Amino acid sequence: MADLLAGPWSEPFFVRAAAAVALCGVMCAALGAYVVLRRMAFVSTALTHSILPGVVGALLLGVSPYVGALAAALLTAAGAAWLAARKGTSEDSAIGVMLSVMFAAGVALMQQANTWRDFAGLLFGSVLAVGADDLAVIGATAAATLLALRVLHKELELASCDEEYARLLGARPALLRAALLVLVALGSVACVRLVGALLTTALFVIPAATGVLLGRTLPQVMAWGAGCAVLGGLGGLYLSYYAPAVPSGAGIVLCCAAPYLVARLIAPRR
Repeated sequence: MADLLAGPWSEPFFVRAAAAVALCGVMCAALGAYVVLRRMAFVSTALTHSILPGVVGALLLGVSPYVGALAAALLTAAGAAWLAARKGTSEDSAIGVMLSVMFAAGVALMQQANTWRDFAGLLFGSVLAVGADDLAVIGATAAATLLALRVLHKELELASCDEEYARLLGARPALLRAALLVLVALGSVACVRLVGALLTTALFVIPAATGVLLGRTLPQVMAWGAGCAVLGGLGGLYLSYYAPAVPSGAGIVLCCAAPYLVARLIAPRR
């Protein structure tokens, strides 16, 4: 048993992937707490899925996939905001339109490469794809995101609980929402190598949903969520290591879902 647990740590790629899991887990759990409390799970799904055309387009052009992913995520957020501001279009409808258009554009771009196999790692994640440069990007993004959350913590917490009261106290809920969307976009971009463009949203929602079941305050929700994300992430890496046919993204999501199901059964009704 000890050999099974210790064996993967002799591989440099596994160590890099584990470090990426820890950084992404803490970052996504912190962001996810606000996403879940503000009922923005669909928005986060749209942002994470919409990075697909950016990633594929960047690879076809020979530039960094992080640049393409960030551009696509910000374009989606801006497009949804513009459509929602038009009369007769609800926010959900605007998000759904942008999600569908961007995802379709990604599929169309993938077809230009004549093979989908080249994009499997970016779609579903790959522990082998996490290099030293990727780890540096993830670390810098996590540090910047957590710092921004620390600075905006009081305003975000207040707006997440009661937007009207926050507005009366001088806060700007719409601006805070936009800032949160930008941070989610940055987090999605950072996680794309690890869990893939199609599964990134799970890191924002599942650990935070577990934290909501187990924690009673926002810091507790974040702490439980971070623990779920990191432990589930490591479990997913082990699963992908010993079952190579399972992409790392799928393994991480499945192992993060297990604590949620347990918490759902044992936690008191909320």
